[in-house]
Amino acid sequence: MQPPYRVLGPCQAFRTDDGTEVVLCGARLRALFVALAAAGGRAVSTRALIEQVWADGDRAEGRNPDRDDDRDRTAALQALVGRLRRALGREVVVSTPGSGYRLAADPDAVDLYRFERLAVEGSAALAEGDPARAAVLLDEALGLWRGPALADLPDRETDPLLVRADQRHDRARRDRLATDLALGRATEALAPLAALAAGQALDEPLQALRIRALRAAGRPAEALAAYEEVRASLAERLGTAPGPELRTLHAELLADGTATTPAAPELVPGPEPVPASESVPAPSSEPASGPAPAHAPGPPPVPDPRYRSALPARLTSFIGREDELGALAALWGERRLVTLTGPGGVGKTRLALEAAETYKDGPVHLAELASVREECTVVAAVLDALGARRTQLWQGPSVPGAGSEEPFAEIVEHCAGKRMLLLLDNCEQVVAAVAELTQTLLTRCPGVTVLATSREPLGVPGEVVRPLGPLAAGTALRLLGERGAAARPGFVVGEDPGAAEEICRRLDGLP
Repeated sequence: MQPPYRVLGPCQAFRTDDGTEVVLCGARLRALFVALAAAGGRAVSTRALIEQVWADGDRAEGRNPDRDDDRDRTAALQALVGRLRRALGREVVVSTPGSGYRLAADPDAVDLYRFERLAVEGSAALAEGDPARAAVLLDEALGLWRGPALADLPDRETDPLLVRADQRHDRARRDRLATDLALGRATEALAPLAALAAGQALDEPLQALRIRALRAAGRPAEALAAYEEVRASLAERLGTAPGPELRTLHAELLADGTATTPAAPELVPGPEPVPASESVPAPSSEPASGPAPAHAPGPPPVPDPRYRSALPARLTSFIGREDELGALAALWGERRLVTLTGPGGVGKTRLALEAAETYKDGPVHLAELASVREECTVVAAVLDALGARRTQLWQGPSVPGAGSEEPFAEIVEHCAGKRMLLLLDNCEQVVAAVAELTQTLLTRCPGVTVLATSREPLGVPGEVVRPLGPLAAGTALRLLGERGAAARPGFVVGEDPGAAEEICRRLDGLP
């Protein structure tokens, strides 16, 4: 359950009795609410509230609130408090002795303090060797962030609480990536780790975590290259050598080099595919016995069936969506951008994976963007999916309009002249960056086809949008029966068809 008072992003307030969202009209009113909520139930003096709510006005007018007569501001603050009480309830904003106010709420009712509690508990669980519990706690903590903390305060940059919140947010992000590593999900952590480490080249523990992830993902050569870049950066910028943790990790990489040098298991020719690593090597790096480019001289190139291993194995059967699957398969070769849209849980990702298996003109690369929260990390995630990860350290996120005019140059260079299907999954959180990348690829790389899943269309010229709706009643019952039997042996939908139909109806037919 989300906390009723939220300041991690644009402020939001909900009545605690019925959960109705309260509309806070006006920048001053929102600033007052954030200042009180950020105190976590503690009293805030009138002077402190005036400084926080009118900080921008004082700067513009050259005022010093410690010297100027601010009786007008005090009266204005009292009027704002009255408006906030009418919005939230008189009992929520309490006057305190000494001319101050507080929000009558436990700290856990404010998302900032709930985040801090969950982040601390998640970090402790990770330290105690329980990464599964740590992942649950940290996911819940990070899920509370909807944007910059204390965004509605006029002078938020000078607030020490903001510094503390941002530091703990950064720590929670790296702890969450460390749990992925502990749970054997190093591949999923690579792109967000690269983005997090890009702007912190001198943060040795973070760089060590990234190098460990590269090693665990079967990329020891890249791990060694990353270590060398960190070492060179420390020497150039600080005139120092890596610390004990990095040196020990480097020695371990050198010691087990012969055992971990291959980036992926050897692919054995034969009718059945052998699972490969998460990134598909370029044709020039295939074993001599594998198919070489000379085997497919004419268009369209003959795909290597072993590329199917780039897609994750499905652990359950695929039920329903036969018409949608057939329609998608028929589009290959006719349309180069298809976007599956629909609400969360409708089955976009599963249908996309099944449809990708029908693509026959080249390899399929899956870029999972669910964990990508910043548009500047989209390039890293796609390069990782293509098996073309860069090894140089980034100098921080790119600024639109500055620096290179070709932000996707490396992806274009990798894809040029090749036939492939690029599956971009869960694009809705970074849809603008994905749309720009997709349009660039379709324009510059005529052999690339893109299949995207998103809650909204990309808006790229030539896009075919395929909305997914709920499952039909019969299909939903069949799916419920199969999944129910897997969870509880002997479960049969027919034992109580009315109840089963009611469950499907209440779930709106979503898988």
